[in-house]
Amino acid sequence: MKRLFSPWRSAYIQSFQGGKKNKGCIFCRIAKEDNDENNLVIWRGKKCFVLLNKYPYNNGHLMIVPYIHASAMDKLSDETNIEIMKTVVRCMQVLKKTSKPDGFNFGANIGKEAGAGVAEHIHFHLVPRWNGDTNFFPVLADVKVVSEDMHNSWRKLVSFFNKNSKKEK
Repeated sequence: MKRLFSPWRSAYIQSFQGGKKNKGCIFCRIAKEDNDENNLVIWRGKKCFVLLNKYPYNNGHLMIVPYIHASAMDKLSDETNIEIMKTVVRCMQVLKKTSKPDGFNFGANIGKEAGAGVAEHIHFHLVPRWNGDTNFFPVLADVKVVSEDMHNSWRKLVSFFNKNSKKEK
């Protein structure tokens, strides 16, 4: 019998079982901190930033997060919405170069009832997809295999973003 070890999943499971939670908004905290590698932040723009999802559906699962703490798109400025969409395009271009996916899933879970893990701060998911990336694990064992280490993904992706624009806001 083969075993799959993914110890980082324990933190995710515990977050739903009364595990230790940080107070306040995780995205607002990350936006203010200057610890991009630890927080898996790949790029910072004027109105939004990009980070790897700590609990990814696939390698390279990115989140695009506005700096403004808002729960819905209609609470964001036109400038913020434009930068978010331009950033999504840039992220797709980078992922095509670094990971060569066959397609993408893009969207947002708006509201707790829609599945948002952080419902009070809207954010957008970009998930690269490959032919054959779905196997029997999710169906039979409720397990998803993510084959690349998060910090390896971070190093690979961050090198494709312009380092000079990292601190733009």
